[in-house]
Amino acid sequence: MRHCSLVLCGTFLLFSIAALAQQRPAERVAAREDGSGAAFAVPEAPEPQSVTLNDGSADEQSAAGQRPGQTDRAQHNDSQHSPSGFDSQEASISGTVTNVNGDIVPGATVVLDDGRSKERRTTLSGNSGSFQFDKLPPGSSYHVSIEAKDLESWQSATIALRPGQYLFLSDIKMKVPNSVVSVTVYATQEQIATEQVTIEEKQRVFGFIPNFYVTYDPHPVPLTTKLKFRLAFKADTDVVTFVGVAFMAAIYQAGDIPDYGQGAKGYFQRMGAGYADSTTDIFIGGAILPWLLHQDPRYFYQGTGTKKSRAFHALASPFVCRGDNGKPQPNYSSMGGDLASGAISNLYYPESNRGANLVFQGFLITTGVRTVNGLLQEFVIRKLTPSARQKDQ
Repeated sequence: MRHCSLVLCGTFLLFSIAALAQQRPAERVAAREDGSGAAFAVPEAPEPQSVTLNDGSADEQSAAGQRPGQTDRAQHNDSQHSPSGFDSQEASISGTVTNVNGDIVPGATVVLDDGRSKERRTTLSGNSGSFQFDKLPPGSSYHVSIEAKDLESWQSATIALRPGQYLFLSDIKMKVPNSVVSVTVYATQEQIATEQVTIEEKQRVFGFIPNFYVTYDPHPVPLTTKLKFRLAFKADTDVVTFVGVAFMAAIYQAGDIPDYGQGAKGYFQRMGAGYADSTTDIFIGGAILPWLLHQDPRYFYQGTGTKKSRAFHALASPFVCRGDNGKPQPNYSSMGGDLASGAISNLYYPESNRGANLVFQGFLITTGVRTVNGLLQEFVIRKLTPSARQKDQ
């Protein structure tokens, strides 16, 4: 009896296990949730099941108990995270190398660093600028660095990969390196001197009185012969020069000197003599002698140093000039021009106003005027010359 009972119990248990294996998941859950602890759920429309007792694996039996839809979805999810030939835990990093203009950068060197194991993997971007690193174990901290010719290097932030992740780097924009471009412009001495004279020809006290024969440039270059004559012609033919000669002729007319007499004839004779004096002095002392003696006829503004040194520089200007070689020289040009102009005036002045003593008297007066002019140039006139004053701003 005991053997029969064991056989019946064993047969009952066998069929119970087979029935449980054929239950749907929802039914088994319902059975577990029953308060009595017994499984009473019965399939609504059980389909015929064939149970074959064989040596099949547990996985096959579990798959056989799943719905067809569940099996398809499981296979679809596996295909997303586990491409054919890859471990489901392995990840990958890819990207496209471009510059800031969006142009692809082929042939760039792409380096992948594993921050934990210090493993380095290197590849080159393809013709489309793309690259890829496969079979990367998750859990490590990765860095991608890229270098390309004529572009700044690029480096990613720290990358942490999840199992099976396919990461695409979409923000790779390599910049053109910041470079300082220096352009050295070479100009001849003549070109520089020409530019300086052009500036000087615009210098006018109060905006209208010519102030051509002074340079405020801290690094002046010597004038060429052509520029010396150009500056003299500019000064001699300026409208203010004519106005100045006419004004002085009126003063001389009032003083009745030289002895041309009164009336319109005397006035125009004084005006003609005054313009002749101005022309000979400008051209002889400002162009002809400077050309022959290689001297510079301009006043060189000092502007720095003590007032004493500046005053000495101004007072010495009628007697000391700068040679075309840049060295100080006796101012033969200025003094010679004044003497020559006075000597030539004997040709057109009245006989009563001629003679060597009058020539030297005129020379001393002119030299005194030049001395005062030097002091004014050094301390006053620049402030009254708009174009020169703008340089200080």
